[in-house]
Amino acid sequence: MWPEEAREGPLGLAVSGGPDSLALLLLARAALPEGVAVLSVDHGLRPEAESEVAFVHGVCATLGVPFASAKVRLAAGNLQARAREARYQALAQWAEDRGLGAVATAHHADDQAETLLMRLARGSGLAGLAGVRAVTHLPGSGEESPIPLIRPLLDFRKGELEAAVSAAGLTPVQDPSNRDPAFDRVRVREALADSEWLDAQALATSAQHLAEGWRALEWYAEIDWEEMVERDGEAAFRYYCNVPRAVQIETVRRIVAELGGLVTRSEAGRAADRLWRGENASLGGVLATSDVEMVDPVGVEMRVYRFSPEPPRRTH
Repeated sequence: MWPEEAREGPLGLAVSGGPDSLALLLLARAALPEGVAVLSVDHGLRPEAESEVAFVHGVCATLGVPFASAKVRLAAGNLQARAREARYQALAQWAEDRGLGAVATAHHADDQAETLLMRLARGSGLAGLAGVRAVTHLPGSGEESPIPLIRPLLDFRKGELEAAVSAAGLTPVQDPSNRDPAFDRVRVREALADSEWLDAQALATSAQHLAEGWRALEWYAEIDWEEMVERDGEAAFRYYCNVPRAVQIETVRRIVAELGGLVTRSEAGRAADRLWRGENASLGGVLATSDVEMVDPVGVEMRVYRFSPEPPRRTH
């Protein structure tokens, strides 16, 4: 997950003081006795947060692990989403300032199962159903050399992590929001706990299989980009399209991004459907036109989509 030859600095740990992140701290320190550091983030949502950060500080002092804390302000909107964004931003800043080689979070198999069920309920595509990635890049870290974000506990059940913390003689903090049914994740968690036929470990395994399928699609989309997309002047692209819709969506998104736009997969999917029907499409400030042409030297007709910046709208 984090190859030794790729390590260029210590492993940063996001530790809140809950059972999952405390288990991450204990296991990581056992594996890398001199190679970990901890950041604890105060989201400013509860009066207990400051004392919980102090608790993590005390645990780190006992274990001899370097500790840092950050207090963040949340933007308006979905509370859990804004908290997650602010937390990752704080982690990215800390990791860059301290020269960390990677950052680890304590997501586990039960989290993975909950995420899969939530995204199934929302009608997510393959990218969403792939769940929590074992290895990705830390949001907000440098574009040219992003910091790896790893989740080493995805094969562990929550009960196993709680047992490890208890065996170490630690009493973790408890966040009341983890029991608040106002949050979708809490309701899904309760439904899983009450179900006799839904197995969290099996759901987490399914998410891993879906993640493998998503990696295969990403690989195919990269080939599609390399072989079927070419520049058409300084600010335009030509796309010879002859692949399944799921791959088209990734290629369309990438072309739009190259032209300075940003679109969701749903938006790219709707545009791909219009282009496949021979209609034009506008998305992310980019105009896409569709045609069928004879392609040399293969001598076959193919759908050809052209993408260019959308012309300014006329105003009166």
